Amino acid sequence: MSNAATILVVDDEPHIRRLLNGTLERAGYRVAEAASGRQALEVLGEALPDVVLLDLGLPDRDGLELIPAIRKQSKAAILIVSARDATEHKVTALDLGAVDYVTKPFDTEELLARVRAALRGRIGADGGKASVTAHGVTFDLLDRRVMRGDEEIHLTPKEFAVIAELARFPGRVITHQQLLSAVWSHDYERHIEYLRVVIRNIRQKLEADPAQPAIVVNELGVGYRLMGVEN
Repeated sequence: MSNAATILVVDDEPHIRRLLNGTLERAGYRVAEAASGRQALEVLGEALPDVVLLDLGLPDRDGLELIPAIRKQSKAAILIVSARDATEHKVTALDLGAVDYVTKPFDTEELLARVRAALRGRIGADGGKASVTAHGVTFDLLDRRVMRGDEEIHLTPKEFAVIAELARFPGRVITHQQLLSAVWSHDYERHIEYLRVVIRNIRQKLEADPAQPAIVVNELGVGYRLMGVEN
C-alpha cells in the first residue's frame, strides 16, 4: 500500500469518519482524517491527499468557505459529502471548484466509484499522461504502481508524489518550485534540500547507476526531467 492514493476525510461526525475510513482502507486507499476546517488545512500539507471528501457542516466554518482554501494549498480533487441536498448548495460547491457532490446518506459502492472518477479526472485534468515507461521502469499513475518488469518498486508517499509529477510530463523540465509546491505544503517551498533528499532516494531505487542517472535527470539550477521514455 506504499503508493496507495491518499483520501482526506473531513467530517465532524466520528461515526461517518469511521465508516469512510473502513470503506476506503478496504478499497486499498490510505486515509487521513480531520474533524474541522482548521484541522483539515493542517492535515492537508502533511497527508498530501489526492482526494478530499468534504462535509459542509463543519463546527468552525462552512465547508463551502473551505473549498477555495483547499484549492489554494493543494491539487487534490474535492468531493463534497453532505446532508445538504439543495440545488443551490450543489451549484455553489461545483462553481467553487469541487469536482463532485454526494448527498448523505450515501451508498458506499457509489461513493467509491465517485472517488475513482475523481482520481482519473485529477490525473488527466491538464493533459498529463497516466502511464509511461522509461528505461524499463513503468510508472502507472492511475493505479499508483512503479514496476520494473514483474517487480514492484516501493516508494514512500513523497517519493511517489515527486516521480508522479515528473512522469505526467515526460521529457519536460519540472522546476524545483513546481515540485515543492505540488509535494510539500507552502511552508516548505523554499526548502530545496527536502527535494534533493527525495530525488537522491528515488535514484537509489530506480537507477541502474545512481551516480550516473538516466531516468531522473537534473537540469542545473532549474529542476528535473523524466528521461528515456519508451514510445
